[in-house]
Amino acid sequence: MGDFSYTERDGHLFIVTINRPEVMNALHPPASAELSAAFDEFAADPDLWVAIVTGAGPRAFSAGNDLKYTASGGSRAEYPATGFGGLSTRFDLNKPLIAAVNGVAMGGGFEIALACDLIIAAENARFALPEVRVGLAALGGGVHRLPRTIGPKRALGMILTGRHVSAQEGYELGFVNEVVPEGEALSGARRWADEILAVSPMSVRASKQAVYLGLEQGGVAGAESIKYSAVAEMMASEDLIEGPKAFAEKRPPQWKGR
Repeated sequence: MGDFSYTERDGHLFIVTINRPEVMNALHPPASAELSAAFDEFAADPDLWVAIVTGAGPRAFSAGNDLKYTASGGSRAEYPATGFGGLSTRFDLNKPLIAAVNGVAMGGGFEIALACDLIIAAENARFALPEVRVGLAALGGGVHRLPRTIGPKRALGMILTGRHVSAQEGYELGFVNEVVPEGEALSGARRWADEILAVSPMSVRASKQAVYLGLEQGGVAGAESIKYSAVAEMMASEDLIEGPKAFAEKRPPQWKGR
């Protein structure tokens, strides 16, 4: 257990919990550095295939940047190269991330969730990019990821007002994958993780990389024209042989992730 977070391994699953419930899991630079190290561990370990990110306690996923820490003269050391929460500028991770949003996800907390691939939200979850209300802007990826997720008009409706959005509205807008009962965000995320862990990890990584890098190309023709390293790794993997073989033999595949 670290000072500001803790991690859990469960087979091929890695769970990262932000552990500052006394400040609604708000983050300062030392906490982001610690989270960055946790996600470095996840990225580097071939036996870890899916990660879940959540917050400690029943009230908050993360309230975002710890403004009280900064105002009280806390260290203004730079955030890690991987950005806020160790995720906002981590663009090279092909393994899937699931946000289990158990309460408030505001500002940088929402940006951490948006940096994940799936968002599972409890009914009591609340989302916002309220930076405009305090003279700032959601520059931890929020102003870029949210419009690409739900479209510019709907995103600007949140970004320009800083308004709060419920889990259900988040689902209707399109940035929440599933709404689950209060207290069940982590169990809901685990269920999604189990579904991902049941399929080929090499295919999952190839698919994730192709989606995100493909979106950078501006069109389908451009996306189809480039080479994806994770696709090449998939094509050279043992799992590429195992999948069709298991299908032909009418048995569950035994994925190796390599």
